[in-house]
Amino acid sequence: MPRSLKKGPYVHPKLLIKIARAKAAGTNIIEKTWSRSSTILPDFIGFKIGVHDGRKFKEVLVTEDMVGHKLGEFAGTTNFKKHGGKDAKKDK
Repeated sequence: MPRSLKKGPYVHPKLLIKIARAKAAGTNIIEKTWSRSSTILPDFIGFKIGVHDGRKFKEVLVTEDMVGHKLGEFAGTTNFKKHGGKDAKKDK
């Protein structure tokens, strides 16, 4: 369920400060964040953001198509290895 229009999109305040600082400096340094629930704003376009997936930071390059989505959508938290069973034993 989306957030109320009256409140606006949620973005962690510290992330906004980091992006504003990087924009003023004109750098494209990877900004690390643990805030997977933050909404991507148009100000973030062109920046690389390191989104924590629970173990490490996954680099996400923000494009126009990502605006309005959450950061966590682009940094998956699970790694598929392989299904078990007889077929998996044969493949070894």
